[in-house]
Amino acid sequence: MSHHHEAGQRPFVALKIAVLTISDTRTLDNDISGKTLTDRIAEAGHAVGSRKLCTDDIYEIRAVLSDWIADHNIQAVVTTGGTGVTGRDGTPEAVAPLLDKTIDGFGEVFRNISFAEIGTSTMQSRALAGVANGTYIFCLPGSSGACRTGWDELISAQLDYRTRPCNLVELMPRLKTGGTSH
Repeated sequence: MSHHHEAGQRPFVALKIAVLTISDTRTLDNDISGKTLTDRIAEAGHAVGSRKLCTDDIYEIRAVLSDWIADHNIQAVVTTGGTGVTGRDGTPEAVAPLLDKTIDGFGEVFRNISFAEIGTSTMQSRALAGVANGTYIFCLPGSSGACRTGWDELISAQLDYRTRPCNLVELMPRLKTGGTSH
């Protein structure tokens, strides 16, 4: 997918992005999805602010995310795993209460793009995104393919200040101004 950049118009703005792998079985050694994301974040010119793994436990997920949301040095978080429909898949339930605003279009567009790759299986994905305390949170499925699709086709362009006609980076200064109930 091509992303529109106007040459020389805007400088690249590097962000600090944290990555959380949610899995009952993965370790740092076999976490291909987390590595896929951290590699792509670095290749895009951003910094990996933190990388962690936690189990499919909504309170553990919320604890890690809450720390990152409170850390003003982390501008975005990408999670991988726990977005399916099985009993242990609780990422949306863990994340939703933390969000000040949801970005509904993220899940909609992610599933639309995924449909071309995996067909109707994409309906099992509960990928979501939103903003919490001025921090963007993107929740992707646990497969490395889903992480590639989510980063390459959606997140990378929206976290690039040069993307036109608009991007999420240019909104960052206004994320915490009014309009929230917190």
